[in-house]
Amino acid sequence: MQHGLVIMLGMMFLRMTTVLLGGGGLAQSPPASTVPPDADIRQILVERIDTRHQAVGIVVGVIDPQGRRLIAYGSPNQVDPGSLNGDTIFELGSVTKVFTSLLLADMVQRGEVALTDPIAKYLPAGVKVPQRDGRSITLVDLSTHTSGLPRLPTNLRPKDPANPYADYTAKQLYEFLSNYQLPRDIGSKFEYSNLGGGLLGHVLALRAGTDYEALVRARITGPLGMTSTAITLSPEMKTRLAVGHNAELKAVANWDFQALAGCGALRSSANDLLNFLAANLGYTKTPLSAAMASMLAVRRPTGTAGMGEIGLAWIISRPSANEIVWHNGGTYGYRSFVGFDPKSRVGVVVLSNTFTGAGVDDIGMHLLDPRVPLAAPKEHKEITVDPKILDGYVGRYQLAPNFILTITREGDQLNAQATNQPKLPIFPEGERDFFYKIVDAQITFETDANGRATSLTLHQNGANMPAKRIE
Repeated sequence: MQHGLVIMLGMMFLRMTTVLLGGGGLAQSPPASTVPPDADIRQILVERIDTRHQAVGIVVGVIDPQGRRLIAYGSPNQVDPGSLNGDTIFELGSVTKVFTSLLLADMVQRGEVALTDPIAKYLPAGVKVPQRDGRSITLVDLSTHTSGLPRLPTNLRPKDPANPYADYTAKQLYEFLSNYQLPRDIGSKFEYSNLGGGLLGHVLALRAGTDYEALVRARITGPLGMTSTAITLSPEMKTRLAVGHNAELKAVANWDFQALAGCGALRSSANDLLNFLAANLGYTKTPLSAAMASMLAVRRPTGTAGMGEIGLAWIISRPSANEIVWHNGGTYGYRSFVGFDPKSRVGVVVLSNTFTGAGVDDIGMHLLDPRVPLAAPKEHKEITVDPKILDGYVGRYQLAPNFILTITREGDQLNAQATNQPKLPIFPEGERDFFYKIVDAQITFETDANGRATSLTLHQNGANMPAKRIE
């Protein structure tokens, strides 16, 4: 999930349903898979874990016309190593948004809501939802991240930054909505919003007269046999939960959610997610088929490099010849990727119990389209900088109206802390150029004649995000 700034920024085996390809006459052999063989996939995981030290454990699931396969490497716990498999449970982070939007699509199919319904229709009467030029935020605006709402609510001030959504309540959500002014026209621009995804789940649960987790279980995970997908884990499921780790490979706590569960609260296994992909690719029959197809019928441009369009939550890219439908996720201890190629009917799941900037997206995209290269490691050489120079960088820098990067110094160590996120060390590779070791991101300071920084630029994921110093 990409929560906040990207730097922050997701069962027992089911017997595979046999699918006969072709029409009448003799059954045809399934085409050869475009996905690399298991040995090659395992080597990717070995390199990522043993050589780059960018993960503690990774599980890959593949489904194609030839069937399903699982490749796992590493451990569920750095301290007490064990084995990973297709039933190991991981936090999904923002992959949850796909389930939330599938709920929306299913409720539309059932005639319970319409995509163009204003969200105010389903919220309590006392909640004032922001409007602009007479236009109201609709359900489809939330699903496509074009509502005009920010990435995070401005009143999200967690008691524990390491568990940022745990104490954010419906009351706080309503207070935010009632006092927020939209900065641009609704539907005019894509802006990825955890707030929007969480709000969508909240609204749909209100419409259904139940809570979000119960709605997902009744409408999606129950019908699809996804018995290891939930928010609240049973004692048995907890024994299969991989421990989350940060980029330094240290164990971190799991995340909890209240009002914004729809943006990132689900936990699942590779086997369960292969069930989900099997339904999306038509390998299994499900009452959700029409709803799943409708999620790709709605498309809006993202204006973001590498992302192409967005359907109902699904990101739709064309890295080379074929369209790839995907979503990723990340919490402080996990990274996830779920995607498929509708034309070749290939699906891929990649789950990691480590949060790093590199993540697992490149693995997922490479397996779906071998022409997409794996990410090459970037080398940064740390140097020594006079602490007096560091003093000129200490201060607060505004990346967005409700998103500030605070730079502090502790001895010779410079630290950066984004709004509602943990403090992270940054390291000099030049007098004004610094890099994170925990994620793939860099910071460049701009200074005046006295060496005092007037602004900084955050470099991440190919984007350069300037931020001016504020007093």
